[in-house]
Amino acid sequence: MPAISQRMHLILLAAWTALWFAVVEPNGGFSWHYLRAGGELIYQGPSGDGTGGLNLYAHHPELQMGPVSFLTAGLFNPFPERTGQFLAALLMSVLGLVIVVLAGRSAAWHFLGTGTNHQRLRQRVLIAGLAFIPMWIEVSVRFGHLDDVLALFFTALAVRSVTRNSPVGTGVWLALAMDSKPTAVTFAALLFALPRHQWLRAGLWCAAVVAVAWAPFFLTNPDSMSAAGFAIPNQPASALRWLGVADPQTPGWDRPAQAALGLLLGAVAVWRGRWAAVVLLGANARIVLDPSVYTYYTASVLLGTLLWDVIGQRRLVPLWSWLALLTLYGSVFVVPDDAARGLIRLAFVIVSTAYVLLWPQRDRTRDRRRRRRGAPARSSLPA
Repeated sequence: MPAISQRMHLILLAAWTALWFAVVEPNGGFSWHYLRAGGELIYQGPSGDGTGGLNLYAHHPELQMGPVSFLTAGLFNPFPERTGQFLAALLMSVLGLVIVVLAGRSAAWHFLGTGTNHQRLRQRVLIAGLAFIPMWIEVSVRFGHLDDVLALFFTALAVRSVTRNSPVGTGVWLALAMDSKPTAVTFAALLFALPRHQWLRAGLWCAAVVAVAWAPFFLTNPDSMSAAGFAIPNQPASALRWLGVADPQTPGWDRPAQAALGLLLGAVAVWRGRWAAVVLLGANARIVLDPSVYTYYTASVLLGTLLWDVIGQRRLVPLWSWLALLTLYGSVFVVPDDAARGLIRLAFVIVSTAYVLLWPQRDRTRDRRRRRRGAPARSSLPA
């Protein structure tokens, strides 16, 4: 592959993003009305009907987004609905491009001092980014899910903080991800990727920022807890069906199990010296146990594969990013049978999880180099 400059690298990614935006935006915003409604309700004052403000989750459990997402969505309220939706989609699309840049810079810092060929790294980021962008446009433009967008954006910033050895940044960005979408709790294992002596500080910052965002709702109206029990249909194409769960709606144990499984797998990844796989494993835990099969779920997997391919691997071709795109997204269009699509989702989760946790890693010198710099290493978790 010919050498490319940093400028050309950005131009190509920006053009790819603009192309997908132009194709998808005219028919986009499928779920934006949820964000718009939540954005209106969260800013509702005494003149409202009492179902907004800090009573939002008690009266509207169907609004499963976090308060940071609604506060951000409300910034588009002054615009006409169509204009606000367009501006939000434009902003969210740009954040996808920023995420790819953040991934590249995180990788460059992670490999600093290891003799990594940065031209080769830039090519790897570009190829992985070409797979990531279509799924990012799916979540940000076609569906307009600002909550997922913000959660993944803040997670990418948390990864950047991990590579910079910043406990405050890691804790705050992870908290904001959870404040945007509660399912981002599966990424909290990134805290363990910091040196052990920084765990407490990072964890306290994370807990504090989460509490500031969520506690006012629960303290003002204890019925806000009802939002945690909101159920959705168990789709025939879900991997959950292949695991033998035939409940017509979300089982009561499902959401806690997603969080527990994601955190467990992430902790094992850090212990194995493969912290770059934490986001992929957290996303895998979600899609394997989620009763729904919306295509925008795949965006979190693609962020995980992007980070794994550029930080956790050294091969030029980012294999997992393209495998995820083709199997999880491509199968939606070429596999008509619901059960077959569910099996494909389950197979991807099993194979990718087994690979990132168990496949032998050739480069064993990286951890020793990073220990000398006090950065994340295999020894971050006790055996």
